[in-house]
Amino acid sequence: MSELAPAAASTPTSAPTPRDAYGAHVLADLGGIAAYLLRDAPTLESILVKAAKQAGARVLSAHFHHFGGEHGVTGVVLLAESHITIHTWPEHRFAALDIFMCGNARPDQAVERIALDLQAEVKNLRTCQRGIAAPPR
Repeated sequence: MSELAPAAASTPTSAPTPRDAYGAHVLADLGGIAAYLLRDAPTLESILVKAAKQAGARVLSAHFHHFGGEHGVTGVVLLAESHITIHTWPEHRFAALDIFMCGNARPDQAVERIALDLQAEVKNLRTCQRGIAAPPR
């Protein structure tokens, strides 16, 4: 992980900028996905690895598990910059993503790529800047 950059002169009420944080943590709910895709661990792994690389992250490893039959998949892509995880519910045509990236990696681009490849609708998107420095006292 990169070191926290010195904060620019600001007042305690100023909004944090991306350089004020170690990284961005994105939670995304994706809906309307074909159920067969949400059961296909190798395809999901390929999609998430590609998204990580396109977002500027370095993939260290990946592990995906299909729970069998009509059940879903859980998977993780371990990144030098942190991680991408997915949990799927084919019966609801739903996938939950958790993407944390630090440095220059771009988690928002990873979400966009994954949603596009799954032909999904982004139902809910939450972003949290992690490690924001407290304002000087």
